[in-house]
Amino acid sequence: MIEYRTFRNADPPGLAALWHACRLGRGAIDELTPDIFDALVLAQPYFDPRGLIIAHEDRRIVGFAHAGFAAEADESALDRASGVICAVLVHPEYRRRKVGTTLVRRAEAYLREKGAGTIHAGPAPGRDPFYVGLYGGVRPVGFLESDPDAAPFFGALGYTLAERHGVFERETSESHDPMHFRLLTIRRNMQLAAAPAPETASWWWFTRFGRLDSARFLLVPKKAGAPVAAITAVGLELYHCKWQAQAAGVTELEVVAGQARKGYGQALVLEVCRRLRQEAITRLASHAPESNAAAVALLQSVGFERVDTGLVYRK
Repeated sequence: MIEYRTFRNADPPGLAALWHACRLGRGAIDELTPDIFDALVLAQPYFDPRGLIIAHEDRRIVGFAHAGFAAEADESALDRASGVICAVLVHPEYRRRKVGTTLVRRAEAYLREKGAGTIHAGPAPGRDPFYVGLYGGVRPVGFLESDPDAAPFFGALGYTLAERHGVFERETSESHDPMHFRLLTIRRNMQLAAAPAPETASWWWFTRFGRLDSARFLLVPKKAGAPVAAITAVGLELYHCKWQAQAAGVTELEVVAGQARKGYGQALVLEVCRRLRQEAITRLASHAPESNAAAVALLQSVGFERVDTGLVYRK
């Protein structure tokens, strides 16, 4: 008989075993261990055992759903009015037995009890309290289209599609680097600088990217002057077995107000690619919401190709 309960301290080995049994798609790491799960999920300061609902039979974990919350606009605390179902996994032998439905209903009840008025299914930027570094590549952008079970499952539970995010990759070889006069001019006048974190890094940033091998790259004038663009680079060592490549991701690209449409964003991504190429990184991953046509165009202009789509559902 399948029973349901909340997380217990002895659960990580069973959760890791379930992760592997589900054979998740290209967007999930292959070698999830209890230690990795502890470091990137359980150690989060806002982790609540009541938000991680377990389905088990005869002491065997056969499913789980994990619910959390988005961040406030200033990223200083959780926004408990905005709930997120970050993960739903059911062992292949236990599917079509309403296990996933029961897990989601219990996760929804937990979120509503905590004050959530809106619930999103699929973590995405600003609403990704868990699984950064474990699912989605450089960061989660919903449930990936390459995992096809999510769409019909959440549709049957009353969720509607709310967001689509493009997932992009490129090899770091020089053959993917565009070159034109404006980029040459920027390279003559600008240089790359690095810092371990953004100058104004928020509490939310540190809870997620602060737990990974990450750095903030800046495009700064060779002569005196403030940075004109910045981007976060994240090491993706945990994806080595799945992708058979030394990979890194780039995210959170920002161009200073008043400096847009001058090629600085494009130049910065290319300079970061060159720097990572020197560090033996062979593949770069990134993402952009389909609603941001400029971001999609920028990634494509520097050699990124779309490899997947992240889908976020809302209720």
